[in-house]
Amino acid sequence: MSGYVLAIDQGTTSTRAIVFDGDMHVAGKGQKEFTQIYPRSGWVEHDPEEIWDSVVSTVQMALRDAGITARDVAALGITNQRETVVVWERETGRPIQNAIVWQDRRTASYCDNLKRQDLERLFTKKTGLLLDPYFSGTKLSWMLANVKGARARAARGDLCFGTIDTFLIWRLTGGKSFVTDATNASRTLMYNISDNAWDDDLLDILRVPAAMLPEVKDCAADFGTVDPEIFGAAIPILGVAGDQQAATIGQACFAPGMLKSTYGTGCFALLNTGVDMVRSKNRLLTTIAYRLNGETTYALEGSIFIAGAAVQWLRDGLGVIGSAAETSALAERADPTQEVYLVPAFTGLGAPHWDAKARGAIFGLTRNSGPAELSRAALEAVCYQTRDLLDAMQKDWKNGTDDTVLRVDGGMVASDWTMQRLADLLEAPVDRPVILETTALGAAWLAGSRAGVWPDREKFSATWKRDRRFEPSMDEKTRAAKLRGWKNAVKRTLSEL
Repeated sequence: MSGYVLAIDQGTTSTRAIVFDGDMHVAGKGQKEFTQIYPRSGWVEHDPEEIWDSVVSTVQMALRDAGITARDVAALGITNQRETVVVWERETGRPIQNAIVWQDRRTASYCDNLKRQDLERLFTKKTGLLLDPYFSGTKLSWMLANVKGARARAARGDLCFGTIDTFLIWRLTGGKSFVTDATNASRTLMYNISDNAWDDDLLDILRVPAAMLPEVKDCAADFGTVDPEIFGAAIPILGVAGDQQAATIGQACFAPGMLKSTYGTGCFALLNTGVDMVRSKNRLLTTIAYRLNGETTYALEGSIFIAGAAVQWLRDGLGVIGSAAETSALAERADPTQEVYLVPAFTGLGAPHWDAKARGAIFGLTRNSGPAELSRAALEAVCYQTRDLLDAMQKDWKNGTDDTVLRVDGGMVASDWTMQRLADLLEAPVDRPVILETTALGAAWLAGSRAGVWPDREKFSATWKRDRRFEPSMDEKTRAAKLRGWKNAVKRTLSEL
């Protein structure tokens, strides 16, 4: 059997498809951006049909780039933007409206109402999550309440709910497979991560009919077979994981205490806690890292909504840079006497604050502040937010994270300046791997190992290689002053002082 494995990485702003060869090297790739839709302030949507088209076209690009056909592919793995909600007609496969994206804030008041009913403790106990618009459940409830006839149709079993992985698998298999994996299910506010099952009590509260929910499988499992008419051959879908969990796997963070952070549109740090379901006392999330062979591994997660998106804002919103690549050089040239802080709460603040009503703010501007200072502030904001997450994890994790080495991935880690500043502000080493496509690699490994053409967990871990380690070099006085300034900026940004 061929060792080629195809990974679909369906992200927030673009879709990528990557072909890996039998040695787990990138053989071909394709990428396509798609439209971000903002119907109102704080609302973010995607067109599911455009996402589907982007998947088909990028897979075709990747196969051509690799010089192979679908017949040469042993298995397909899928990783996806988590928490984004799609509802479609079971009979036709047509979405009933645009997908509501994980960044969307429209259900903030609904979450507040549930909190006033003292229900957050129940949701947290069962799901490990907090009541925030970020998660899928309240988005789905909103859709059922606001799309005409949706709730009645859902109760009759006429509608299907899914995160992006489920929608893509449905389309890829011609409607034969209605499934998801445990990691994506764990982000919905409807899945009991202790029992590994949809929770009837939570479904009742959110008024979601169980008939519209997919079957939940392990991350490496039989998710169905791609209809041969789509790419020219049947391909087994054997691996699925949400993007952050896929990156954790791709970084080979299989041992308790290992920590990774992904820097894409947002930033997400996951600390492997093994079979222990650690309950955070510092407003981190308890989540499923992966489920393999029926055994669940848990993680503590810190979620930052805006990371690379802040750089996109400098480019597309303000027009102060021409490309994201310019920011590192600009940050190096920034005036060291100016301390400009950007708190990128464009869609609220995630962990550990969870303030859905906070909005972005800039502090410390002077008449001399310009693109260089704004670029530095945008890059440093990612580092400061990561420090907040690491501080919370150190308080929650019984074994401590004092000697933690942070494994990083995502588009932003190509910037040496940003990674050095990250190490300086964390006061911890930062390891950048040789293979930066860790999210796609994680999905590919799930599928390839399941197909028997790629190595098992232990041998896969041994293949992980470091490109560069960034050691902290900032003096303690400078670090402490900068962290104090950041905390003051965040305090002034929070919606409730």
